[in-house]
Amino acid sequence: MSNDVKYGLAGVIADDTAVSKVMPETNSLTYRGYAVQDLATACQFEDVAYLIWHRELPTEAQRAEFKSLERSERGLSQNAHALLQMLNNDAHPMDTLRTVVSFIGQEDGTTEDSSPEGLYAKSVRMMAKIPEIIAVDYRRRQGKGPIPPDASLDFCENFFNMCFGEVPAPEVVKCFDISMTLYAEHSFNASTFTGRVIASTTSDIYSAVTGAIGALKGPLHGGANEAVMHMLEEVGEPSNAKAWMLDALENKKKIMGFGHRVYRSGDSRVPTMTDAFQKMVEIMDTPEAKKYWEMSRILDDTMVDAKGIYPNLDFPAGPAYYLMGFDIPTFTPIFVMSRITGWTAHIMEQAADNKLIRPLSNYVGSEQRSVEGAA
Repeated sequence: MSNDVKYGLAGVIADDTAVSKVMPETNSLTYRGYAVQDLATACQFEDVAYLIWHRELPTEAQRAEFKSLERSERGLSQNAHALLQMLNNDAHPMDTLRTVVSFIGQEDGTTEDSSPEGLYAKSVRMMAKIPEIIAVDYRRRQGKGPIPPDASLDFCENFFNMCFGEVPAPEVVKCFDISMTLYAEHSFNASTFTGRVIASTTSDIYSAVTGAIGALKGPLHGGANEAVMHMLEEVGEPSNAKAWMLDALENKKKIMGFGHRVYRSGDSRVPTMTDAFQKMVEIMDTPEAKKYWEMSRILDDTMVDAKGIYPNLDFPAGPAYYLMGFDIPTFTPIFVMSRITGWTAHIMEQAADNKLIRPLSNYVGSEQRSVEGAA
């Protein structure tokens, strides 16, 4: 290992961005200068999407125009629906989503239009269509037919309706909406950086997003919310939680949902999402919901006491999604529904002042040698 190499690009500043930042003085994630916890409670996700793309929160007129635009872009083609029915039911939904996003890119006659207006139009288009891809896949894995998008419903309401055939109580929709805002953007995370690298080659926005989806699938990134729920299922009961955590730490087991490369004093998104998780427990008011809440509290307390490591956003988000009725493989695609806003904002930012991202490497292989005499 070389002292000159920043492994994992830790601490390396690769470019400028005006999209988001964790403010060191408050340890708070901000979008365009607004604290994410304030946005999550005070705004709808559509407002936050507008902010991320336009740098300012919308006026009433701008909100109405933006919602109308998003709703007008809903709806998959017959060919996209046919492709979804051809795909393997046992495939991970992230594989399905990645494939269909790539497909709608080749359907789009404006794919190669990389003007600011063209990139924005495709960004809204993907925001509008990705929820339907996820919902159709969710239902087909259960042997159910698709439910078309409903232009009379807001973004989050429409997703619930396409998945379950009904819109839940407003309090449930708000908990989900909060998660959308909290997941929307996070500076140069792995999937965003992947998208920017692809965009820096002047490839199209669908290619960049497809690559970002592939990066987000990994359990060290977006897939962590799924891993958290699997962990809770493995723990089983609150009475097992403390011993399970101490044993996992003793055996140096990878524990998902804790720690973050950016935060050192705790993820600023966690309190807001934990409140939403607790709200879901109160709404459900079942022994199962209370069980997951109690397990989570014990696991959190044990980790903090033993290691001083705090949970990240995935820790409360996973069980919250589960209580909303989503199966575990759908958790990371839901992340994509939100992060498409951050990814595309970064892709547009990259395109506006592009430089090919091409770092160097530290070679540790053999010195130059001759083929002659080799076995």
